[in-house]
Amino acid sequence: MATTIITAALVQALRARTGAGMMDCKRALESVAGDLDAAAEAMRKSGQIQAEKKSGRIAAEGLIIIKSNESTGLAIILEMNCETDFVSRDTNFKQFAEKTAQCALDHKIESVAPLLTTTFADSGETVEKTREALVAKLGENIQLRRLTLVHTQPGATLGAYVHMGRIGVIVQLKGGDEQLAKDLAMHIIASNPAVISAKDISEQILAKEREIISAQAQASGKPQAVIDKMVEGRLNKFCDEMSLLGQAFVKDPTVCVGQLLASSGAEVINFVRFASGEGIEKPTENFAEAVMAQVKSSE
Repeated sequence: MATTIITAALVQALRARTGAGMMDCKRALESVAGDLDAAAEAMRKSGQIQAEKKSGRIAAEGLIIIKSNESTGLAIILEMNCETDFVSRDTNFKQFAEKTAQCALDHKIESVAPLLTTTFADSGETVEKTREALVAKLGENIQLRRLTLVHTQPGATLGAYVHMGRIGVIVQLKGGDEQLAKDLAMHIIASNPAVISAKDISEQILAKEREIISAQAQASGKPQAVIDKMVEGRLNKFCDEMSLLGQAFVKDPTVCVGQLLASSGAEVINFVRFASGEGIEKPTENFAEAVMAQVKSSE
């Protein structure tokens, strides 16, 4: 039986479809006697298998993407993760993250699960199938971790800012202007407030912090009246540092954000802040142990 000749044009055609390497495409074509459609399908299945194998690996690097649509009053902030900083800077990864965020905004999607099953208009592939193919191409675990769709309230102003692709903020103001909103978004990136106002801090957190501060103050050996004042002073400082309104404004530390807003006749309705990889525990490797393991494996 005659052997099917795998031409360079056929390999290039499969590569254009799948984004895989030249040799991978050539091997896939050889395994199905040059059938382009069958090779593409086989590589898609292989990509899914690779994605499943890599899904357990820690993906703590990545990008934060923000998209907005003035006509609909919607904005979205999305986190896409990968394993290494190198891949986070890869053009294919960046394009997938941007495209996924735009898809979520266009379809007004508010959570990850429905977004994964949504189809891209240009390719006809779902977000999940495209992700699997990218895992196969880049060789890393890639995950759509989270997203938040922001609905602009009537008359409100949105401010958004992304710092180096790693931290992003959307803040919504009642009153004020676009510049103030952007300044506040930049402030939130820098200062990372947990809540808008001190009154939003939970009683559980306050009680725990009071307990810690009290123990520290008691160790000073000072009179109880002085200790009580120390505790209240430190607790107030803690609340200021935790809350957006109590923080010193980064562009002018002589005023707090609350004072800035009051002078501008504005108030913060809400904000959302994403930092890439926050809350994900990155693996730490002991270099000496890794070297010894490599030496033993080569014996």
